[in-house]
Amino acid sequence: MTYNWQQPDWTDFRYDLSEVEDMLFSFAEQTGHVSGMLKAIPEDIQLEAVIDIMVAEAIKTSEIEGEYLSRQDVVSSIRNNLGLNQTPEATEDKMAQGAGELMTDARKTYAEAITEEKLFQWHKMLLKENKRINVGMWRSHEDPIQVISGALGKGKVHFEAPPSSRVSEEMNRFIQWFNDTAPGGNNEIKKGPVRSAISHLYFETLHAFEDGNGRIGRAIAEKALSQTLGRPVLLSLSKTIETDKKSYYSALEQAQRSNDITPWIKYFVGIVLKSQEQAISLVDFILMKSKFFDRFKNSLNERQIKVIRRMLDAGPDGFEGGMNAKKYTSITKASKATATRDLHHLMELRVLIQEGGGRSTRYLLHM
Repeated sequence: MTYNWQQPDWTDFRYDLSEVEDMLFSFAEQTGHVSGMLKAIPEDIQLEAVIDIMVAEAIKTSEIEGEYLSRQDVVSSIRNNLGLNQTPEATEDKMAQGAGELMTDARKTYAEAITEEKLFQWHKMLLKENKRINVGMWRSHEDPIQVISGALGKGKVHFEAPPSSRVSEEMNRFIQWFNDTAPGGNNEIKKGPVRSAISHLYFETLHAFEDGNGRIGRAIAEKALSQTLGRPVLLSLSKTIETDKKSYYSALEQAQRSNDITPWIKYFVGIVLKSQEQAISLVDFILMKSKFFDRFKNSLNERQIKVIRRMLDAGPDGFEGGMNAKKYTSITKASKATATRDLHHLMELRVLIQEGGGRSTRYLLHM
């Protein structure tokens, strides 16, 4: 099999925009809606939305690669790097710390051109604790980089990246292409989701680092979107991708066999659009959460406030499995009798509603 980078038309990417016209129109329409929402809501709610989405991106981009980060450490890292903590909070999970640093830096520097130095810096942020690989440099080993599934020795090769000897030259071309296609560039691609799709496919094909390519490639995709919008993008591509990783890897595999990439553009623009819809839902939820808490906070004791905050922090998808007396005592360290009494009071206030009975009793927020 010959891969896209082995073909004579490599980097002459071809695509038919008529296949994604409706999605691009919807994206542009929703972009205006998001801008209007952000202008209309208080700054503290804006900031909460930004942090929630950055946290989701940091966690989900790692989960796609099979790595699971401490959410609290990711939050602390992002808040530290945004300068929101007067005294920086300690982070035990160094991978979470690095992921938070990358998310924050990508957001702060979205308008800047990509450089080799910046990509090396991102790689060091992300994998500084990894002693098994060379960090902050292109891969240089002679072994082929292959994506394989199946048993050892009998696996199926889905993709093979260019040899390490080509990486430096290929990355120089990629960096030049990315900057030339930016707003105001010599070969500007005006449709942000299209440029985002191509930049991600292009970078993933080169697989320039020993590890971390997927995470940095998704940061590059969001940078491409942000540059076109003229502001840091308010969405998480990784959160959307992670819900169906199989489709993501399948679309990427197919796209790496040809430089006619219309199916990939169609797939990825769909991911961008769905991510934006999820971001709008998140902002709506944060607004609802703020009003909900303001309505009830003066009627609740400290234990109840702590539990309700924990449930609200779980986001629009809710607190997994709902709340029950056992979880309540675990969060508040209260006795079972106190937990039961507190939960009944929350039901009387209509803060919570009950589902099930007996040992299956659970309580959900009555939003």
